[in-house]
Amino acid sequence: MRALKIAATGMAAQQMRVETISNNLANMSTTGYDTRRAEFSDLHYQQMTRPGTVTAADGTVLPTGVQLGLGVRPAAVSVTLAQGALSQTNGDLDLAIDGNGYLEITMPSGQSTYTRDGALKRSADGLIVTSDGFPLVPEITIPADARRISINAAGEVYAYFQDTAEAQQIGEITLAGFSNPKGLEAAGGNLFYETEASGPPLVSLPGQDGLGTLRQGYLEDSSVDPVREVTELIEAQRGYELNAKVISAADQMLGATTQVR
Repeated sequence: MRALKIAATGMAAQQMRVETISNNLANMSTTGYDTRRAEFSDLHYQQMTRPGTVTAADGTVLPTGVQLGLGVRPAAVSVTLAQGALSQTNGDLDLAIDGNGYLEITMPSGQSTYTRDGALKRSADGLIVTSDGFPLVPEITIPADARRISINAAGEVYAYFQDTAEAQQIGEITLAGFSNPKGLEAAGGNLFYETEASGPPLVSLPGQDGLGTLRQGYLEDSSVDPVREVTELIEAQRGYELNAKVISAADQMLGATTQVR
């Protein structure tokens, strides 16, 4: 009985939708997190009678035919790119990207990753690194005797020293843009890898080539809308229950068949 397998694919789809929503809600406080959406498409069709089939000697053609759908399948879990609200932290190394772009990070393997999490830190050697200790690209070293750091919207990093009134530029932060940011591969830890779908990174200064600017002392909040997520959670739960009802109905129909004498 096809209904059993069809309803099973529906339950699996709604379960995946719930898992995606739960991940969104779990990351509602994650810096720079963008909402994910589960997307689905219909499965194969069994062609009982194909549309356009000739049914008579005079050439009469069926206008529709009989096509039985066999369920649903996951098509993608896509990222909804949206600018999160900027929360003021007053941290010298807290950076929010106001607009498009990603900070480039070097992994221990030497591979580049990208992030919108600007909660940067200072290592024991003075390097500007992420919360996990991965250095920013290009590498910037803060002098040990610097008493304050200033980063402007264009990414220029200045250090203030005790014995001088004027700031000294110690580096420049760049941003990377992608033609298809949705094609980036999420690696966890707020990091993304470049893929063939995303295209190669276009590295430029903040405020140029369509990239956003930097805001020192701010962090970008998650773009998750809790009200919308809970609403979709209720819809997914009801969808799961309806598919379970179909399985129950199909079971009763099969039970009636076995009782025929």
